[in-house]
Amino acid sequence: MRLRTAFCSAASVLSAMALLSACGGSGTAAGAGGKPLVGVDYPRSDTDFWNSYIKYTPEYAKELGLSLKTTNSQNDVAKLTANAQTFISQGVKGLAMAPQDTAAIAPTLAQLEAKKIPVVTVDTRPDSGKVFMVVRADNRAYGEKACQYLGTKLAGKGKVVMLEGGLDSINGRDRTEAFNDCMKKNFPDIKVFGEATNWDGAVAAQKLQTDLTANPDIKGVYMESSFALSGTLQVLKQKGLLVGPEDKKHVFVVSNDGIPEELKSIAAGKIDATVSQPADLYAKYALYYLKAAIDGKTFKPGRTDHDSTIVQVRDGLLEDQLSAPLVTADGGTYGGVPSLKSDDKSLWGNNLG
Repeated sequence: MRLRTAFCSAASVLSAMALLSACGGSGTAAGAGGKPLVGVDYPRSDTDFWNSYIKYTPEYAKELGLSLKTTNSQNDVAKLTANAQTFISQGVKGLAMAPQDTAAIAPTLAQLEAKKIPVVTVDTRPDSGKVFMVVRADNRAYGEKACQYLGTKLAGKGKVVMLEGGLDSINGRDRTEAFNDCMKKNFPDIKVFGEATNWDGAVAAQKLQTDLTANPDIKGVYMESSFALSGTLQVLKQKGLLVGPEDKKHVFVVSNDGIPEELKSIAAGKIDATVSQPADLYAKYALYYLKAAIDGKTFKPGRTDHDSTIVQVRDGLLEDQLSAPLVTADGGTYGGVPSLKSDDKSLWGNNLG
């Protein structure tokens, strides 16, 4: 009897310990080594910018003490939805994503909210739905900076092509609208040919070639992302226009991302400027805010300790707008917009390794 009683008592203690272990004192799931488990969905891996983001993510997860699960939705909202279900089944306690279709993601966000899984969106802001924080730069400023640079270089006259991103994305809309608004306000004598490309480099190259054939006096190109870099350079070369800025045939080109190839092309005189979108900081602060959400922290609008500003973009939705500088060959100021030189060591594209 005593042996049976002792056995039952020991079993009860072990059961209680197992229950405590399963429940966890803080209520947060843990991955390897007891670290909080978070998920990150990569939106695509077919551009240098997003491949850089993919490289930085595990580095910052380790730095912040997070256990990491990842998926890749390949620019497909249906895959992103399926990946979110996978993360839920894996027990993640926070999820970072970069939905390229910012309208269609709403039902998935609602499901994650119902399960009390905080979400941070990176680079894009959902058209509706609740997330803990949006981590992106001011995309309207991207379009404005490109406009000021091209308008200044063209002395307020001429023709430019804008190779638009996807207009189903808040980023594509912000950059397109801001560029057009700035041109109309500040450089009304510049004609803008807006070309929808849906972030497709081949489509962008074909439309640029068509525009240059019909309008050989085009003197500027604004690429809303580096997706169009290779095709743009190829088209300019075919047309005999890939010449240095000192040549009167030069077509001024502004890109957007800040990848190493853009910085090299600026130094070589192949393109003239870019806006450095911070791939490294996107990875860092997406994970930073996930950890903060898991820890129960909250934020409010205002300046941050990392040279950015948190703004309230609509009721209940905060966005940390990270710094994204204009980059040029000379580091000059254009239309009141300061720039960094393309070899500046503070640019992530010069430190990728």
